[in-house]
Amino acid sequence: MAGSRNGRIDVSLRRVAVLCATMLFTLLAHITVVQAFGSYTLNADRRNERPLIARFDHPRGDILTYDGTTIATSRPAGEGPYLYQRVYRHGEIYAPVTGHLALYRATGIEQAQNAVLSGDDAKVKVRSLLRAGAAQGADVRLTISDRAQRVAYRGLEEKGIPGAVVAINPATGAILALATYPSYDPNAFTTFDRARLAAVSGRLGQDPAQPMLNRALHRSYPPGPTFKLVTTAAALASGEYAPASLLDAPARLRLPGTSVVVRNAAGCRDAHPTLLYAFQVSCDTAFARIGLQLGQDILRDQAEAFGFNAAGLTIPLATTPSRYPPAMSRAQTALSAIGRHDTRATPLMIAMLSAAVANDGVLMRPYLVEEVRLPDGSVINRAGPTPYRTALPPMLAKHLAAMMTTVTHSGGAGTGAAIPGMEVAAKTADSGMEQHALLTAFAPADKPEVAVGVVLEHPGARAEAVAPIARAVIEAALS
Repeated sequence: MAGSRNGRIDVSLRRVAVLCATMLFTLLAHITVVQAFGSYTLNADRRNERPLIARFDHPRGDILTYDGTTIATSRPAGEGPYLYQRVYRHGEIYAPVTGHLALYRATGIEQAQNAVLSGDDAKVKVRSLLRAGAAQGADVRLTISDRAQRVAYRGLEEKGIPGAVVAINPATGAILALATYPSYDPNAFTTFDRARLAAVSGRLGQDPAQPMLNRALHRSYPPGPTFKLVTTAAALASGEYAPASLLDAPARLRLPGTSVVVRNAAGCRDAHPTLLYAFQVSCDTAFARIGLQLGQDILRDQAEAFGFNAAGLTIPLATTPSRYPPAMSRAQTALSAIGRHDTRATPLMIAMLSAAVANDGVLMRPYLVEEVRLPDGSVINRAGPTPYRTALPPMLAKHLAAMMTTVTHSGGAGTGAAIPGMEVAAKTADSGMEQHALLTAFAPADKPEVAVGVVLEHPGARAEAVAPIARAVIEAALS
């Protein structure tokens, strides 16, 4: 009797034990699934404060210009769960480069270099632990020249015209200036007050002037006369044209199969100019006829050699590709040859056009980060300049560079970009009649150190302001 009762008890205990074991296994399995697969979602959930507190519980690395000016740093935030707050010096001038670090997101270099700035990068973490005994964020030193960046932004601001400026070292691809206007103050996003942060985001995001748009990298424009660099390069490379070749440049050219008429600006007075003269004064009808003669495939190949239609370029900020259109009619091909129709270029590409010509036809990959350093000065990463495209052979690049210098000479379309005592090579809009004003240039022409691209949106009668801005940036970069 006692034995059967004990047997019934053992069965019950076994059932309870199996049930407990099953529940424990289920609990452990659930914890494992959550930790292994759900941690990212939980960390990203805005209701989870722990990752936010961890993001601001230690100083991030500084962001500095090439010449050592600190443009982003961390400071104690005072009381509260967030110990450190980001500070942006000269915020509006550098906003397109630094971006900002807010509670829930980061932009610009803050986002692109987040791993090293925060200290989460494996190499940074190991080196800092070995050297300092604690995890530290690394400093990011940019290629930006403080002087050139300030001059670029102030030039746009003083004119009060939306636009962008990019300056590049042609020999390396280092970006010396990257400015857009209007801009915004990144410090507005460093608040830990959620209501205030939402209000700032809403106000700036809905501003019709689009101050948060990085025009230098993410807005593309009809390149207008600056695209004649591509058309001229294609013409020279074809072997059918030379700088002294005579062209037809009628005052009006009706495009085949359409009622569209291309007209020359007042500066083009010769109906049969040389290619050199047509380039100097920017004769639209002459270049439209070159487009008809060469055809869209040759023009597209040359445009792509300069970097058009190339996706995936990061500097390390993401960029919007510049575009040369797919299949076109003959009339559309003629328009594309003078930078119209659906051809589009970012200000970065406008600068890259000159950079390629200046560097004997080799376009170097543009980049913004010069080096990454720990607080003790030890270097973690250093940039290595690399070729990006071969736009044209060296001899043709020299011919094209010589043609560009005539644009800033007396009688040329870009005399406003001329600098006394220095030869400047350029290509620019000729009469302010374009929808946007653009200029691409490099200097000194005999030993290039800087290439610039400048775009002003809808400047109207003030289109000529593009040249003084380019000139000032070149002088600042060379000083």
